[in-house]
Amino acid sequence: MLIDTHVHLDAAEFDGDRDQVIAAARAAGVGRFVVPGVDVASFVRIEALAAAHADVRCAYGIHPLYVADAAPQDLETLEARLAAGGAIAVGEIGLDHFVPGIDPALQERWYVAQLKLARRFELPVILHVRRAVDQIIKQLRRIEVPGGIAHAFNGSRQQAETLIAMGFRLGFGGAMSFEGSRRIRELAATLSLEALVLETDAPDMSPAWGQGRRNEPGNLARYAEVLAELRGLPCAEIVAATARNARAALGPGLLGKDFAPSP
Repeated sequence: MLIDTHVHLDAAEFDGDRDQVIAAARAAGVGRFVVPGVDVASFVRIEALAAAHADVRCAYGIHPLYVADAAPQDLETLEARLAAGGAIAVGEIGLDHFVPGIDPALQERWYVAQLKLARRFELPVILHVRRAVDQIIKQLRRIEVPGGIAHAFNGSRQQAETLIAMGFRLGFGGAMSFEGSRRIRELAATLSLEALVLETDAPDMSPAWGQGRRNEPGNLARYAEVLAELRGLPCAEIVAATARNARAALGPGLLGKDFAPSP
């Protein structure tokens, strides 16, 4: 099956047709949707989605672009959510040094605190990394977690290889559909296939064929085709490999204990 390892199905952009969007993605072959939190208000929405849809999986975290509005007790709320079970990862957490106006030191404090929660609960992390890969890696060396996914990876080959060696998979999606995204496309084509997972980040990060329109999880099938073309492999091989990699990154809870893979 196709696995969308990063999709914000709880976003307001889907309020008018969420069930139809999910149904269309399923029809395109998407079998699991990993929905990461961005702030404590999103936790309730994500939990409700998972309760309503058996193929939705929850991750809880405070996004670096939301830390300025977060309260100290939000960390306690996150801790309680993780303790209650049901989350397959801590995320979306990390650092964003691209968007101006958000205190880097404040971002780092939240990032470190959430890494410590991931270590405590033995959960992988879903990382948001923009212009901060080295700082992300620095803290991962200090606070070891059970791997995870570097969402929308856009670093160097050396940084990619470092994260892979630390047990992380790298998320690729709409950015690799642009012919001008040469570095991303080169990494997608040449990094170890075992290190790659697919994601949409819908409703954001629209692909080349959807500029100016809302991104949707149904685009994941075409992302698999793009990756297959870049690597010169059959699309079925890409689908199978990225699903295996997602399960390796996020654990058995991604597929569920009753899931039996096809022989």
